[in-house]
Amino acid sequence: MRISTRGRYASRALLHLAAKYGKGPVSLKVISLDQEISVKYLENIMRLLVGVGLVSSTKGKNGGFVLAKAPEGITLSEIVTVAEGSIDPVFCVSDPAGCTRSRTCAWRDVWSELKLRTLEFMNSITLADMLERQNLKLKPKVKKSKV
Repeated sequence: MRISTRGRYASRALLHLAAKYGKGPVSLKVISLDQEISVKYLENIMRLLVGVGLVSSTKGKNGGFVLAKAPEGITLSEIVTVAEGSIDPVFCVSDPAGCTRSRTCAWRDVWSELKLRTLEFMNSITLADMLERQNLKLKPKVKKSKV
């Protein structure tokens, strides 16, 4: 599986909103500048995220975007499936009738297991987890003195 630009940008925008969770709406322009995503591209992503209920928007002078639920309640699998669609590694995992070999194909079993394990992993990671990881990366490193 390869995550497209849309999936990566949606993840980054949502992580930005997670960092600002509870502090009011964040404008599209602020997210765009901070995440280095064009406003036009980001508009489409935010429209998609609002449409599925991961993000809420408000209009007006102090308007912008906020997470529709707490960062702990949004998983990586939600983000990826919204941005990318199905995470099936091959079409026959979700549509066995589309392949005449699906009943006798050992590979279909492997691809199905791959999907399940991928979903298991992606369901275990929330935006809150990613925010914690991001904060650790941004934390200044303390140099240890040699004694």
